[in-house]
Amino acid sequence: MVPPLVADIDGTLTRPDKSIDLRVLDPIRTWEAPVVIATGKAFPYPVALCEFLGIEIAVIAENGGVVFLEAADEVAYNGDPEGAAAVAAEYREAGHELGWGAVDPVNRWRETEVAVSRDQPLEPLVEIAERHGLAVVDTGYAYHVKSPAVDKSRGLEAVAGLLGHEPSEFAAVGDSENDAELFERAGRSFAVANADGAARAAADTVTDGSFADGFLEALERLHPSA
Repeated sequence: MVPPLVADIDGTLTRPDKSIDLRVLDPIRTWEAPVVIATGKAFPYPVALCEFLGIEIAVIAENGGVVFLEAADEVAYNGDPEGAAAVAAEYREAGHELGWGAVDPVNRWRETEVAVSRDQPLEPLVEIAERHGLAVVDTGYAYHVKSPAVDKSRGLEAVAGLLGHEPSEFAAVGDSENDAELFERAGRSFAVANADGAARAAADTVTDGSFADGFLEALERLHPSA
Protein backbone atom coordinates (compact mmCIF):
# COMPACT_ATOMS: atom_id res chain seq x y z
CA MET A 1 0.00 0.00 0.00
CA VAL A 2 1.23 3.48 -0.88
CA PRO A 3 0.73 5.71 2.18
CA PRO A 4 -0.74 9.21 2.00
CA LEU A 5 2.06 11.73 2.12
CA VAL A 6 2.60 15.04 3.94
CA ALA A 7 5.57 17.08 2.76
CA ASP A 8 7.25 20.29 3.81
CA ILE A 9 8.47 22.75 1.14
CA ASP A 10 11.56 24.75 2.14
CA GLY A 11 14.57 22.54 2.70
CA THR A 12 12.62 19.46 1.61
CA LEU A 13 11.34 19.97 -1.94
CA THR A 14 14.00 22.54 -2.69
CA ARG A 15 17.63 23.01 -3.58
CA PRO A 16 19.93 24.79 -1.10
CA ASP A 17 19.13 28.11 -2.83
CA LYS A 18 15.42 27.67 -1.89
CA SER A 19 14.28 27.04 -5.48
CA ILE A 20 12.01 24.05 -6.10
CA ASP A 21 13.96 21.09 -7.41
CA LEU A 22 12.09 20.10 -10.57
CA ARG A 23 12.82 16.42 -10.00
CA VAL A 24 10.20 16.31 -7.22
CA LEU A 25 7.32 17.43 -9.42
CA ASP A 26 6.42 14.25 -11.28
CA PRO A 27 6.84 11.92 -8.26
CA ILE A 28 4.38 14.10 -6.32
CA ARG A 29 1.99 14.33 -9.28
CA THR A 30 1.93 10.57 -9.71
CA TRP A 31 1.89 9.56 -6.04
CA GLU A 32 -0.85 6.95 -5.68
CA ALA A 33 -2.35 8.38 -2.48
CA PRO A 34 -3.32 11.82 -1.19
CA VAL A 35 -0.51 14.39 -0.88
CA VAL A 36 -0.67 17.23 1.66
CA ILE A 37 1.71 20.17 1.48
CA ALA A 38 2.61 21.36 5.00
CA THR A 39 4.63 24.54 5.38
CA GLY A 40 5.41 27.59 7.45
CA LYS A 41 4.76 29.73 4.40
CA ALA A 42 1.66 31.91 4.08
CA PHE A 43 -1.51 30.28 2.79
CA PRO A 44 -1.24 31.29 -0.91
CA TYR A 45 2.15 29.64 -1.39
CA PRO A 46 1.20 25.96 -0.88
CA VAL A 47 -2.08 26.54 -2.71
CA ALA A 48 -0.13 27.83 -5.71
CA LEU A 49 2.27 24.88 -5.51
CA CYS A 50 -0.64 22.42 -5.62
CA GLU A 51 -2.14 24.33 -8.57
CA PHE A 52 1.10 24.19 -10.55
CA LEU A 53 1.61 20.53 -9.66
CA GLY A 54 -1.88 19.74 -10.88
CA ILE A 55 -2.88 17.94 -7.67
CA GLU A 56 -5.85 18.40 -5.36
CA ILE A 57 -5.29 21.37 -3.07
CA ALA A 58 -4.63 19.93 0.39
CA VAL A 59 -2.51 22.25 2.50
CA ILE A 60 -1.37 22.97 6.03
CA ALA A 61 -0.01 26.53 5.95
CA GLU A 62 1.50 28.90 8.51
CA ASN A 63 2.73 26.03 10.70
CA GLY A 64 -0.80 24.68 11.14
CA GLY A 65 -2.52 28.05 11.42
CA VAL A 66 -4.41 27.51 8.16
CA VAL A 67 -5.79 24.21 6.87
CA PHE A 68 -7.56 23.83 3.54
CA LEU A 69 -8.82 20.87 1.54
CA GLU A 70 -10.25 21.83 -1.84
CA ALA A 71 -12.93 19.13 -1.80
CA ALA A 72 -14.25 20.33 1.57
CA ASP A 73 -14.51 23.93 0.29
CA GLU A 74 -13.79 25.41 3.71
CA VAL A 75 -10.74 27.03 5.30
CA ALA A 76 -9.99 26.31 8.96
CA TYR A 77 -8.09 29.01 10.87
CA ASN A 78 -6.28 28.51 14.16
CA GLY A 79 -3.94 30.58 16.25
CA ASP A 80 -3.81 34.12 17.57
CA PRO A 81 -3.36 36.62 14.71
CA GLU A 82 -4.15 39.60 16.94
CA GLY A 83 -1.50 38.50 19.42
CA ALA A 84 1.07 37.98 16.67
CA ALA A 85 0.32 41.45 15.28
CA ALA A 86 0.75 42.93 18.76
CA VAL A 87 4.14 41.21 19.10
CA ALA A 88 5.23 42.60 15.72
CA ALA A 89 4.14 46.12 16.72
CA GLU A 90 5.99 45.96 20.04
CA TYR A 91 9.07 44.53 18.33
CA ARG A 92 9.10 47.49 15.94
CA GLU A 93 8.55 49.92 18.82
CA ALA A 94 11.66 48.43 20.44
CA GLY A 95 13.64 49.55 17.39
CA HIS A 96 13.68 46.33 15.37
CA GLU A 97 12.26 45.40 11.96
CA LEU A 98 10.59 42.30 10.59
CA GLY A 99 13.30 42.37 7.95
CA TRP A 100 11.42 41.85 4.69
CA GLY A 101 11.27 45.41 3.33
CA ALA A 102 8.37 47.78 2.87
CA VAL A 103 6.23 45.46 0.72
CA ASP A 104 6.91 42.46 2.98
CA PRO A 105 5.76 39.61 0.70
CA VAL A 106 6.54 37.12 3.49
CA ASN A 107 3.78 38.48 5.74
CA ARG A 108 1.56 40.29 3.24
CA TRP A 109 -0.86 37.38 2.91
CA ARG A 110 -0.13 35.74 6.27
CA GLU A 111 -3.29 35.36 8.37
CA THR A 112 -2.51 33.62 11.66
CA GLU A 113 1.09 34.43 12.63
CA VAL A 114 4.03 36.73 11.88
CA ALA A 115 7.37 35.78 10.34
CA VAL A 116 10.57 37.69 11.15
CA SER A 117 13.79 37.49 9.15
CA ARG A 118 16.55 35.48 10.81
CA ASP A 119 18.95 38.41 10.42
CA GLN A 120 16.90 40.28 13.05
CA PRO A 121 17.59 39.88 16.81
CA LEU A 122 15.94 36.81 18.26
CA GLU A 123 16.18 37.37 22.02
CA PRO A 124 13.92 40.46 22.21
CA LEU A 125 11.45 38.77 19.87
CA VAL A 126 11.20 35.75 22.18
CA GLU A 127 10.82 37.97 25.25
CA ILE A 128 8.02 40.00 23.67
CA ALA A 129 6.26 36.90 22.35
CA GLU A 130 6.33 35.24 25.77
CA ARG A 131 4.71 38.29 27.34
CA HIS A 132 1.86 37.85 24.88
CA GLY A 133 1.61 34.10 25.52
CA LEU A 134 3.03 33.21 22.11
CA ALA A 135 5.96 31.10 20.95
CA VAL A 136 8.76 31.66 18.45
CA VAL A 137 9.77 28.81 16.14
CA ASP A 138 12.97 28.93 14.09
CA THR A 139 12.37 27.06 10.83
CA GLY A 140 15.83 27.79 9.49
CA TYR A 141 14.26 30.27 7.06
CA ALA A 142 12.45 32.65 9.44
CA TYR A 143 11.41 33.16 13.05
CA HIS A 144 7.68 32.46 13.29
CA VAL A 145 5.62 34.09 16.05
CA LYS A 146 2.64 31.83 16.63
CA SER A 147 0.28 30.37 19.16
CA PRO A 148 1.91 27.50 21.08
CA ALA A 149 -1.35 25.58 20.58
CA VAL A 150 -0.84 25.50 16.81
CA ASP A 151 1.52 23.21 14.91
CA LYS A 152 1.63 21.04 11.79
CA SER A 153 0.54 17.91 13.67
CA ARG A 154 -2.82 19.49 14.56
CA GLY A 155 -3.13 20.59 10.97
CA LEU A 156 -2.55 17.00 9.90
CA GLU A 157 -5.28 15.79 12.25
CA ALA A 158 -7.72 18.19 10.60
CA VAL A 159 -6.86 17.51 6.97
CA ALA A 160 -6.48 13.75 7.48
CA GLY A 161 -10.03 13.54 8.79
CA LEU A 162 -11.32 15.44 5.78
CA LEU A 163 -9.48 13.01 3.51
CA GLY A 164 -10.90 9.98 5.31
CA HIS A 165 -7.58 8.87 6.82
CA GLU A 166 -6.03 8.65 10.25
CA PRO A 167 -2.92 10.81 10.83
CA SER A 168 -1.02 7.62 11.62
CA GLU A 169 -1.56 6.45 8.05
CA PHE A 170 0.55 9.32 6.69
CA ALA A 171 4.25 9.38 5.94
CA ALA A 172 5.84 12.77 6.62
CA VAL A 173 8.99 14.32 5.15
CA GLY A 174 10.55 17.54 6.45
CA ASP A 175 13.63 19.33 7.68
CA SER A 176 12.90 21.68 10.57
CA GLU A 177 11.79 21.97 14.18
CA ASN A 178 8.34 22.96 12.92
CA ASP A 179 8.13 19.41 11.49
CA ALA A 180 8.99 17.68 14.79
CA GLU A 181 5.41 17.50 16.10
CA LEU A 182 4.27 16.37 12.65
CA PHE A 183 6.81 13.54 12.73
CA GLU A 184 5.51 12.40 16.10
CA ARG A 185 1.91 12.28 14.81
CA ALA A 186 2.49 10.66 11.42
CA GLY A 187 2.90 6.91 11.09
CA ARG A 188 6.30 7.17 9.40
CA SER A 189 8.62 10.13 9.28
CA PHE A 190 11.74 11.12 7.39
CA ALA A 191 14.07 14.00 8.13
CA VAL A 192 16.22 14.93 5.16
CA ALA A 193 19.97 15.02 5.89
CA ASN A 194 20.05 18.84 6.09
CA ALA A 195 17.39 18.82 8.84
CA ASP A 196 17.97 20.56 12.16
CA GLY A 197 18.47 18.69 15.42
CA ALA A 198 14.84 18.77 16.52
CA ALA A 199 13.59 17.26 13.26
CA ARG A 200 16.33 14.63 13.18
CA ALA A 201 15.57 13.59 16.76
CA ALA A 202 11.83 13.28 16.09
CA ALA A 203 12.09 11.41 12.77
CA ASP A 204 11.99 7.65 12.37
CA THR A 205 14.60 7.90 9.60
CA VAL A 206 17.19 10.46 8.56
CA THR A 207 17.90 10.19 4.85
CA ASP A 208 21.39 10.05 3.39
CA GLY A 209 20.49 12.74 0.86
CA SER A 210 19.92 16.41 1.62
CA PHE A 211 17.14 18.70 0.41
CA ALA A 212 15.22 17.26 -2.57
CA ASP A 213 17.64 14.32 -2.83
CA GLY A 214 16.51 13.30 0.64
CA PHE A 215 12.85 13.74 -0.26
CA LEU A 216 13.23 11.51 -3.32
CA GLU A 217 15.10 8.98 -1.20
CA ALA A 218 12.20 8.92 1.27
CA LEU A 219 9.71 8.29 -1.55
CA GLU A 220 11.84 5.44 -2.84
CA ARG A 221 11.87 3.85 0.61
CA LEU A 222 8.10 4.25 0.92
CA HIS A 223 7.31 2.95 -2.54
CA PRO A 224 10.31 1.42 -4.35
CA SER A 225 8.51 1.25 -7.68
CA ALA A 226 7.56 4.96 -7.63
